Amino acid sequence: MKESSKKIKKKVRLKRRHLSKFTVFMVLLDVFVIGGLAVIQNNRFKSFWIPTAMTTMSHKYLAYTLYDEKTVNKIMSENYIEQTSEIMNLDDIVIGGQKKRYTNKYEKELFTPDSGNEVYKTIRIIEPKYKGWLIAIYDPSDVELAVSSKLGKAGQSVNTLVKNNKGLVGINGGGFEDLDGWGNGSIPYGAIIQDGKLIWDHTGGSGGLIGFTADHKLYLTYDEPEKAIAAGVVEAVEFGPNLIVNGKTAKIHGDGGWGTAPRSVIAQRKDGVVLFLIIEGRLPGYSVGATMNDVIDVLLRYKAYNAANLDGGASSTMSIEGKLWNRPSAGGEYGGRTVSNAWIVTNKKNKPAQAPVKSNYK
Repeated sequence: MKESSKKIKKKVRLKRRHLSKFTVFMVLLDVFVIGGLAVIQNNRFKSFWIPTAMTTMSHKYLAYTLYDEKTVNKIMSENYIEQTSEIMNLDDIVIGGQKKRYTNKYEKELFTPDSGNEVYKTIRIIEPKYKGWLIAIYDPSDVELAVSSKLGKAGQSVNTLVKNNKGLVGINGGGFEDLDGWGNGSIPYGAIIQDGKLIWDHTGGSGGLIGFTADHKLYLTYDEPEKAIAAGVVEAVEFGPNLIVNGKTAKIHGDGGWGTAPRSVIAQRKDGVVLFLIIEGRLPGYSVGATMNDVIDVLLRYKAYNAANLDGGASSTMSIEGKLWNRPSAGGEYGGRTVSNAWIVTNKKNKPAQAPVKSNYK
């Protein structure tokens, strides 16, 4: 009887121990669920999650997974960009008018050339939430548009577009059809102008024309392509929104409705220097991405006078001297996603150029 009694007591202790572990698990599960519900009901989280999901091509469902249509529409209506009413004044752009004295440390950094490189300057951007790269092209006549040689059938990586056009540097340009996230850059959205001719026009463009005039000034317009060409635009892609016009920034309500994501931006200073900006994102633990306000803040440090947003997300790629330079959110193992077009630097005057040996993801 004593042995039987001992066995019964042992079973009771084991059962209690088992129940205790189960109880702890259930308590932790309850805490996790309650915490999760509290997070998704938080307005700051809503304003981050919904616009970020809605600006992707293939992951909009993530917004509706957590929220109903009414909530999604409400958040999106509170996050939008109010474009500046400024009309571009190209007379403000005086190419080659660099100052001898700099107004801040960023300008000094901009005009301290990389060793042996008179064409462009590579600058690392590191912020608490995101990382990226800024390229300053000293002579805007070195910037040109490269278009996929397989336009209408397939896109090409920025690296390939740079190499095929004997370039030094490149970033992706306009958007393209991307059904279910599997677009290959074959069908560009909107218009493409090259060599003063309209070579592509397709519905679904994402804003205005972003291009350069024959005298190498960045030109941002919502005019029809034919009017832009008549105004002197020789190269352009269609995307947006415009972020800075004549030094005046767009008014960003909330995060502008564009969420937090990888970004590609092109800009120009009053002295003609062109800026290529790439922000890396969607890489947890490394770089989350940037909002439109974040991008504007970076551009203003370096005195951008006109600037426009290019295609972002997984398309955001930068090539330097034949190498994929940034860390894209997808497709990096293949040399970057294939796109329809890219803005590249070609060094027409054969000035010496030398890029760093490798990019360091720090």
